Amino acid sequence: MVQTPTHTSSNWAKRLLGWRQLLVVVLTGLVLASALAVITSAHLTRVQYARLQQLESEKDRLQTEWGQLLLEESTWSAPSRIERLASERLDMRVPELDEIRVIRR
Repeated sequence: MVQTPTHTSSNWAKRLLGWRQLLVVVLTGLVLASALAVITSAHLTRVQYARLQQLESEKDRLQTEWGQLLLEESTWSAPSRIERLASERLDMRVPELDEIRVIRR
């Protein structure tokens, strides 16, 4: 008659229970790590979105300033203004046709 020892089946059950507990602990740790990664990712996304909003606001402000500077430049460089300032401040005038000389090399 063959007898199977009862202690081997109980050892096997203990080992199986031990592996299950270890698996539960490992999976719980992985779930917690995943949750922390999601929290960190959400936080970084919010921070970067706030920075994006700041940069877009600054871009809009700079575009407005650029438009104003272009308008100012066109005002300052208008031919009529330059001609008026040349005649007022430098006593310059537009030459008559007979005063114009073409110099060729």
